[in-house]
Amino acid sequence: MTQLTQLLEAEPAVGTAPPAEVDGWRRPARRGRVVGFLIGRPGLLLSVLYVVLVLLAVFGPAALTSRDPLAVDPPHRLAAPSWQHLFGTDQLGRDLFSRVVHGASLSLRAALIAVLLGAVVGAVIGLVSGFVGGWLDGLIMRVVDVLLAVPLLLLALAIVTVLGFGAVNVAIAVGCASIAQFVRLMRAEVLRVRVSVFVEAAAVSGARWPAVLFRHVLPNSYGPVLALVTVQFGVSILSVSSLSFLGYGTPPPAPEWGSLVAQGRDYLASAWWLTTLPGLVLAALVLSVNRIARAIDGEWAAA
Repeated sequence: MTQLTQLLEAEPAVGTAPPAEVDGWRRPARRGRVVGFLIGRPGLLLSVLYVVLVLLAVFGPAALTSRDPLAVDPPHRLAAPSWQHLFGTDQLGRDLFSRVVHGASLSLRAALIAVLLGAVVGAVIGLVSGFVGGWLDGLIMRVVDVLLAVPLLLLALAIVTVLGFGAVNVAIAVGCASIAQFVRLMRAEVLRVRVSVFVEAAAVSGARWPAVLFRHVLPNSYGPVLALVTVQFGVSILSVSSLSFLGYGTPPPAPEWGSLVAQGRDYLASAWWLTTLPGLVLAALVLSVNRIARAIDGEWAAA
């Protein structure tokens, strides 16, 4: 008996390993799966690299350019793209590449505020609507149907007209216009989870409704909402830039992407780069975010 005890203490059980070793095995395997997943999808890999580059422009613009985006240089006004000025210069001689790099933080910050506002408010309303049901659910969904009948950009334009100009007001307007989409999705997920066996078992066992809601319904309902957040982020970038293009965003000389495209409209014949290059940067970001969102949505559906 003593010999058997010594053997059991000396050797680990079959199929088991110390937690540190298990973590050491899992981390390289996870990294390998992620790398293999990206290498097998070159479009997704390029999208991720481009988004990382844009995030570098947001958090560390000095790593991409050392020029002042507001510095005026009249002798070099409307200079074509070159090695000295990658995106050329505008009508005042300002380096367009530095303005695009520094404008990334303005556009993406407004888009992030819009997405967070729409996701948080919409998820809360959808959670309450789907869980409570009854006349409250009917009233909320009728309002949501009316909001979804109006195009998002048109609704955001109406809201920002009431709020006034400014990047924050544009972000709030776009966020309020996107609430209805999150409400409908969150409500649908709550209705699906609410009739699950484990939720009914928790209710029958005597659990109070806050415990059922926050321990069982909510953790199993917010997954698709996170996928929609990724998709909506690209839509918000485009909507924020569109409102800035119309003149509702941060006033000049702030280098917001939408306003950069708008300022170059008068020089399309002589300086095409003023609108084309910022527009391509914006379009590439939206397409990259949408590509990443499709990948996340596909992985979530497969899981």
